[in-house]
Amino acid sequence: MFKATIYVTLKESVLDPQGVAVRGSLQTLGYEGVKDVRIGKKIEVILEGSSREEAEAQVKEFSEKVLSNPVTETFTYELEEVVSCASQ
Repeated sequence: MFKATIYVTLKESVLDPQGVAVRGSLQTLGYEGVKDVRIGKKIEVILEGSSREEAEAQVKEFSEKVLSNPVTETFTYELEEVVSCASQ
């Protein structure tokens, strides 16, 4: 069993209005050193796979098809093997 942690963020060329708003709020609160903020998503998925390569292929496929919009977003992921997982 594997745990994938997928990070989805807007491409650098895409305006991030939420990030702009957060940056403005932080600067208003006195954090003048904050020059840029980009907002993204963190997604955790537990999946079964017979091998690390199979799990990695699945993560790439569903991240491209479902979890991100390839026109405006990019994704990275971390994959770790887990022995057991308690359901939440």
